[in-house]
Amino acid sequence: MSEASTANDLKTPLLDVERIRQDFPILHQEVNGKPLIYLDNAATSQKPIQVIEALDKYYQQNNANIHRGVHTLSERATADYEQARGKVRNFINASSEKEIIFVRGATEGINLIAQSYGRTNLKAGDEIIISEMEHHSNIVPWQMLCEQTGAILKIIPINDDGELMVEEFEKILSPKTKIVSVVHISNALGTINPVQHIIDRAHEHNAIVIIDGAQATPHTAVDVQALDCDFYVFSGHKLFGPTGIGALYGKTALLEAMPPWQGGGDMIKMVSFEKTMYADLPYKFEAGTPHIAGVIGLGAAIDYVNSVGLDAIAAYEQELLEYATEKALEVKGLRLIGTAEQKASILSFVIDSVHPHDIGTILDHEGIAIRTGHHCAMPVMTHFNVPATARASFAFYNTFTEVDVLIQALEKARKVFS
Repeated sequence: MSEASTANDLKTPLLDVERIRQDFPILHQEVNGKPLIYLDNAATSQKPIQVIEALDKYYQQNNANIHRGVHTLSERATADYEQARGKVRNFINASSEKEIIFVRGATEGINLIAQSYGRTNLKAGDEIIISEMEHHSNIVPWQMLCEQTGAILKIIPINDDGELMVEEFEKILSPKTKIVSVVHISNALGTINPVQHIIDRAHEHNAIVIIDGAQATPHTAVDVQALDCDFYVFSGHKLFGPTGIGALYGKTALLEAMPPWQGGGDMIKMVSFEKTMYADLPYKFEAGTPHIAGVIGLGAAIDYVNSVGLDAIAAYEQELLEYATEKALEVKGLRLIGTAEQKASILSFVIDSVHPHDIGTILDHEGIAIRTGHHCAMPVMTHFNVPATARASFAFYNTFTEVDVLIQALEKARKVFS
């Protein structure tokens, strides 16, 4: 694409984005007197009307607790809840619905694995490997586990393009490695990691592998059986679904051997003061009344994404990212943070003499929502020696015209502080 390229020069869009945008009510408003341009999708994505209507239907027609009632509303709610579990299973190609555990999000999923699998299986001197680009939710639980067990945390470094240094990963793998937990796509950099290679090499050392898929599932197809990962976690609110809901996939044999993480109702077969017998999978890990509406909404979000098509989404977003990258590099003093060869949906940057928070404030006055800060990835900021970055993150409802407006606003921000 030449430097003179504009949005109008691009080939025919891969998606009917204007039609898709009609499904997202929140996009059709003004912020500070300007049309809203929402570019904070890596933090949370917007919700199509189909998801909103699914939530509305549950609360207006089927609101009841699940698994415990014989009345009609409970049976309807239970059927919708379990149907959503099947949608998640199909979405990531798990082998069984028993392998799908509903959690509050990727964060809770990782904590569940750390506290159930980790505390049961790790001892002093065992090693856990994560990477330098991880979100805090894939750092802190493992630090806590190390404090509890005496295990040792090892870090895969990244290079100055924001790519994992796979050769260093190979060096720190050892017979002591028990857990490898890495992000599929970095929320701070957009880097797509070589998770298949990581899984294969870790398994050669008999380590189990957890993949944080919070940023991956909205942008690319995931097949957990093909990957052969041991656990995979993701959050619904980044996948155009409700907040406070997500899913943990785990291989059946691992989940069956793990103790419950929380105790309470619905995760039991029998309770007496002498002994409690736990429920079978997946309910052993779903104590108490779950986020029923959230699960149903997640199922509706998966239906929506499937109707658009993940292959088309990925291809369109790649074009959008390439266009935005080219245009951003024309802004004087702008430096990209994260220039990996394999990237998805995220443009993270700094501008000389302009603090990222000031960039965010000026863009907000232009109706543009981006994220500024450390993105819950402080070690990444430390690596690049910056306090924070400005991050524009894209979804399939964003347009090339919105990118042009973003670049114009960045030029304005630069001139204000020049």
